[in-house]
Parts: sequence; C-alpha cells; structure tokens
Amino acid sequence: MTTETPSKPNRLSGAFVQSVEGFGKGLIDVVSTIGGVVALGLDVFRWSVRRPFRLTNLFTQLDFVGVGSIFIVGLTGSFTGMVFALQTSTAFALFDAESLVGPTVALTLTRELSAVFAALMVTMRAGSAMCTELGTMRVTEQVDALETMAVNPVQYLLVPRVLAGLFMVPALTMLFNTTGMTGAYIVAVFGLGISPGTFLSRTQQWMAPMDVYEGLIKGAIFGLAVALICCFKGYNASGGSKGVGQATTEAMVASALSIFILDFIVGMMMH
Repeated sequence: MTTETPSKPNRLSGAFVQSVEGFGKGLIDVVSTIGGVVALGLDVFRWSVRRPFRLTNLFTQLDFVGVGSIFIVGLTGSFTGMVFALQTSTAFALFDAESLVGPTVALTLTRELSAVFAALMVTMRAGSAMCTELGTMRVTEQVDALETMAVNPVQYLLVPRVLAGLFMVPALTMLFNTTGMTGAYIVAVFGLGISPGTFLSRTQQWMAPMDVYEGLIKGAIFGLAVALICCFKGYNASGGSKGVGQATTEAMVASALSIFILDFIVGMMMH
C-alpha cells in the first residue's frame, strides 16, 4: 500500500484556516473582555451608591494605592523631569532657545507624561497586587464564602479598589507634575546654567490651567480603567495558582495597552 502525502496547497490552506481561527478567537476574547469590564464597571457603580458604605475598606485601599505609591511615583517623576530637561536643552541649544526648556517640560508632563507614567506605576505596583489577591480569593473559594454569608463580593471587594484607582491616580499625577518640574528645574538651573527667572517666567507664560486639568482628567480615566481591568481579571480567575498568574499577566498587558489607547482617544477629544 502507498500513502499519499498532503499536497503543498492543502498545507497552506490548513495554515490559513488556523490563522483565521486564531485571529477570530483573539478578537472574541478582546470583545468579551471589554464587555465584561464595562458590565463590571456598571455593577461597581450600582453597588457604590448602596448601603452599607464600607469606608474602612475604602480608606485601606486609598492608602494602599495612593500613599503606598508615593515613593515610586515621586522618584520616577524626578528622574523623568531631569532627563527630559537635559535632552530638550541639547536640542534647543542648536537654535539658541534654551529658555523654552521650562515650558516644554511643563507642557509635556502636565498633558501627557505625568498621567501615563503615574498610571503605569500604579498598574505595576497596585494593579498586580489587586489582581493576584482577588484571583487567590476566587480560586480558594473565599469569594464564594462571602456570598454564603450574604455579603455582596462586588460591594465588599471591588468597589473600594475601583474607587481608590479613580481618586488616587489623579493625585499621583499631580505629585508626578511637582517632582518632575522640580527635577527639571534642578537640571536646568544648576546643571545647565539657565536663569531661574527665565525658567519660571517662561513656564508661567506658556502654561494654562487647562493643561493641568487635562492631565487630571486622563489620570482619573486611566485609574478607573486599570482598576476595573485588574479587578475583572482577578475576580474571574480560575485554574489554581497557574490561572492566577496568567490572569495577572493578562491584566498587566491589558492595563498598559488601555492606558496608551485611552491617552490617544482622550487627547483627541480634548483638542
């Protein structure tokens, strides 16, 4: 007996079908995740305005997300401002326009970098912890135990975490603005010899309150999105410790992508 080997066109068609199936599966996963996050957000909003108001849980999460991130956000902001001032001064020196270092750094930080970097720091530090903690509670059936005790897990576990992300990322954005401008001032004035009066007056001349408001709005949106994504992935984790790790990885990737995508969308809407 002779066996027929698959022809090359059949192998190509099989690979094409697998590629289409993989793309379709990925698209379905993305759409289902977005739908699940939106549904969870609506559920969180509904339970956040219903009694009992668990203020102790809320303040605990505010402390964890906000106060616990002060050092990493402040350090990141300082070096971001210092590096940006150093690089922009090199470019502006070609045109004899070093006086624009201050406003350039200020506008870039307040409009874009502060909200994005603060949200990324919160994602890496607090978001991963949220997802891991909720995922562990899910796979060890602690969430089911809350439901058995007539405690709504969304109100008890998710509402404080989502509100903490919504409130504290804008506050951390302002901290990033402050430390970033401080670092830029130190480099520009003491390192590059730019006049302090020129640095401050130019910054005041070109900045407007709306620049700061834009960053705060973005920070609130990023914080809400990150908290919802991390809570959704952790709350729906399955498969033991391996599933918790996979959920945390997916949450980090999805949160980072959502920050950049929302940054573009919000920026387009506000300009």
